Amino acid sequence: MKVEQLYTGCLAEAAYYIESEGEAVIIDPLRETQPYLDRAAKDNAWIKYVLETHFHADFVSGHIDLAKKTGATIIFGPTAQPNFQAHVAKDGERIKVGKVSIEVLHTPGHTMESSSFLLRDEHGKPTAVFTGDTLFIGDVGRPDLAVKTDLSREDLAGYLFESLRNKIMTLPDDVTVYPGHGAGSACGKKMAKETESTIGLQKQFNYALRADMTKAEFVKEVTTGLVDPPQYFPKNAVMNKMGYESIDTVLGRGVHPLNVREFVTVAEAENALILDTRNEKDFVKGFIPGAVSIGLDGQFAAWVGALITDLKQPMLLICEAGREEEAVTRLARVGYDNTLGYLEGGMAAWEAAGKETDTIESISAQAFAERLKAGREVALDVRRHSEFDAEHVVGAQNFPLDFINRNMAELKRDTPYLTYCGSGYRSVTAISILKSRGFDQLVNVEGGIKEIKETTKAPLTEFVEQATEL
Repeated sequence: MKVEQLYTGCLAEAAYYIESEGEAVIIDPLRETQPYLDRAAKDNAWIKYVLETHFHADFVSGHIDLAKKTGATIIFGPTAQPNFQAHVAKDGERIKVGKVSIEVLHTPGHTMESSSFLLRDEHGKPTAVFTGDTLFIGDVGRPDLAVKTDLSREDLAGYLFESLRNKIMTLPDDVTVYPGHGAGSACGKKMAKETESTIGLQKQFNYALRADMTKAEFVKEVTTGLVDPPQYFPKNAVMNKMGYESIDTVLGRGVHPLNVREFVTVAEAENALILDTRNEKDFVKGFIPGAVSIGLDGQFAAWVGALITDLKQPMLLICEAGREEEAVTRLARVGYDNTLGYLEGGMAAWEAAGKETDTIESISAQAFAERLKAGREVALDVRRHSEFDAEHVVGAQNFPLDFINRNMAELKRDTPYLTYCGSGYRSVTAISILKSRGFDQLVNVEGGIKEIKETTKAPLTEFVEQATEL
């Protein structure tokens, strides 16, 4: 028997590969299918089942394409109602894979169809449980992401309490816990950096599994402090339930080189958004006017999902050479399937054709401190509220990138802003979006709060205000 966690850091998502006697199972696959086909081929195994813990909200699963390519059966837990051929298993049903078996544990709460999968060895001994978004390491799934339900988040939290107590915590302490996500995912609040644990350790250290916790206390704890989920979450859940276009079709359309003339023609004809996926340090030096910067080297898919509100938005890409397919794939993972091509030759080709470019002024942390002292500019902090509350530049205005589309009216077009984030990635993204909306008095602070703290060590207390309680 083999069990492998296939972890994708930029989405903080874990898929799983299980193999026994030449039969394989994939749990919660990402949109692209080739990595799973390659992994099974390495063992000369055939993929017998594709198991889904729930209708994922934060990415588009590859279950439909993978089943078509392998003949595998898609399996959901009880109450799921997919709009495609799948087996909806009963609670307690066991699925045979080689010499091992996988038991379906219906664990509603995160969503009503949420299920966990208990792996039993050839002797029937429980060895691992794949918990999806029911149980994370150090946390549990948020109860407010279910699509089209008449249940409140308090109702769902109550179901989650019962699922954890009656299905998960009753498992032997040595059973390995394999969750659907790790730290960085928006599906929980307090996830640990580890991506696996045991039932015993989680009963000991997970705040939501305290033995003395009442149901009312649990409900209050898991529903307190929830921020609005990214706008693409419910749209991805619907795609996972109703079906979607083949990833091969999406890649064929998106990984399509366009020369400068073709690029301009498509942009104008389709009213396409120009998405620049290069490093932010390259972007500020020169970019196509109106382009939005979301770099591949950051949490690319999550930020696209948070900031581009229409999944059907036509898009054209600016990429570093050789990363075009990566960009289209990562867009497809969160349901953005309408990429129409990329600029062949990148910005070098654009500039060689004599086309107009734009730039963003970037300054050092030291220059930021000096200019802020002059009092003519406002420090704009685009980090999340929680980061801002922990520490921030004294007098800064908090304007989280996550909600830039909703809160744009908070900014004044005639006010000059010195914009910073944690490291420089988000500040450039924010400025690119604001510039595309007509804001032109924006300066980027290189290195963000990290550089501000390190560079201005002497006058630190003058520039950084730290919370007394973190």
